[in-house]
Amino acid sequence: MIKETDFLVIGSGIAGLSFALKVAEHGKVVLISKTNLEESNTKYAQGGIAAVTYKPDNFEKHVQDTLIAGDGLCNKEVVEMVVREAPAQIQQLIDWGVDFDQNESGKYDLGKEGGHSENRVLHSKDKTGEEIQLSLVDKVKNHKNIEVLENHFAVDIITQHHLGKLVKRSHNNTECYGAYVLDLKTDKVNTFLAKTTLISTGGTGNLYDTTTNPKIATGDGIAMVYRAKGIIENMEFIQFHPTSLYNPGEKPSFLITEALRGFGAILKTTDSSEFMKKYDKRGSLAPRDIVARAIDHEMKITGNDHVILDCSHLDPEKLKDHFPNISEKCKSLGIDITKDPIPVIPAAHYMCGGIKVDENGASTINQLYAVGEVSSTGLHGANRLASNSLSEAVVYANRAAKDSIRRLNQIRIHSQIPEWDAHGTTYPEEMIMITQNYKEVQQIMSNYVGIVRSNLRLERALKRLAIIYKETEELYEKSILSQKLCELRNLINVGYLIIKMAKDLHESRGLHYTIDYPKKGLISEF
Repeated sequence: MIKETDFLVIGSGIAGLSFALKVAEHGKVVLISKTNLEESNTKYAQGGIAAVTYKPDNFEKHVQDTLIAGDGLCNKEVVEMVVREAPAQIQQLIDWGVDFDQNESGKYDLGKEGGHSENRVLHSKDKTGEEIQLSLVDKVKNHKNIEVLENHFAVDIITQHHLGKLVKRSHNNTECYGAYVLDLKTDKVNTFLAKTTLISTGGTGNLYDTTTNPKIATGDGIAMVYRAKGIIENMEFIQFHPTSLYNPGEKPSFLITEALRGFGAILKTTDSSEFMKKYDKRGSLAPRDIVARAIDHEMKITGNDHVILDCSHLDPEKLKDHFPNISEKCKSLGIDITKDPIPVIPAAHYMCGGIKVDENGASTINQLYAVGEVSSTGLHGANRLASNSLSEAVVYANRAAKDSIRRLNQIRIHSQIPEWDAHGTTYPEEMIMITQNYKEVQQIMSNYVGIVRSNLRLERALKRLAIIYKETEELYEKSILSQKLCELRNLINVGYLIIKMAKDLHESRGLHYTIDYPKKGLISEF
């Protein structure tokens, strides 16, 4: 089957949904989701969305906080742009029906998270992402120009390569014509042709054993663009959220939002000793890279499986009112957060690098945009400031929409694309080959490419991954495609990029900490 459209949107989080709503007034949109529209990384964002709203906060403070968290690798012009444009885009979310919490005076109830010098995080209790996701899904499903295709998985983007032409990464004349998309209900790969394609597939948390990301976060967009010879950058900077709920066997790991620490909760060792002031004067509200490394270090020196987050000194009614989702989850495990400590551990959470894009979200492949966690804009640098991700997504979705609308009439759909060739392929005889390699990839990345790294660990990870890559590619070439096989292949591609870029960075910077190049003032001194 061949399907044509003006805009093809791959991914259904805040970035893809808001882009779709904006371009739908100017052309036909096909939006594909590999599960249902409601399931995305956005849905699991608890804390909120950061923006300057009231005095004494101002743009300069937000910019400075972002630059400090990014450890010298942020693009300052991009930071200033996102900070200044975020309030208007958040107002757009409100106009679309998103409901943020207000206080008794009618003002927005702003939270404070690690690395922020002021209260500037708009939220909806502790389920902000879900509120945003459901509001946008409702708008998208009711828009006459948007066709939603759930249970569809993008396999590869289409370029001149599929016309038999040589495509090189160093050249800037590659064009995207759409994507080959697997219908998960029929196991058929169909051809989707578009004037403009947007990738908004989120992150890659499932490269690791422990992650706050849903199971669908498998690095699909980055792997597709890498295979299509687009430029990928800054992949070594994988953010581990310091506080996920320690509950072995649960996947994804339940997130304990940073806003809880902003509310006054304190990190302690299991014997109730505070420890964060040893590592940073900001204590439990230091930026995420510092807090995650500190927790990792404390766990290693004590031999404990987790640390604890203590809320017992906080007003119990206000605590439960602000964090009902966390309260209920912990209650289901026999933990009363007003009295009992919450066991927490770091978990893979966010990818600061990704598909290199310009100020309008345009990738290095023409007619291809990337927005949200899948992209590398220059905003986050070596470490993302809490709650800046949703702000980035709406600002860049807006910019990508404007830019693609402006270019729309200059682009023609390429009609000579060959259909997917599945000749000679069969269903894999044993799924265990896929599931076992999937587990091995997660173990390799968790053990060797986690919060603390070394040259030896990275080299070992690269050698182990190379073996799995060869096995998986051989299987891919002869198999009828499945979601699990494609996801495994994508994870291997992304894992390779993380390891390679980590090996090439000969210093400790932000989220990339290596014992071979220790940085003064970091964990190595304790």
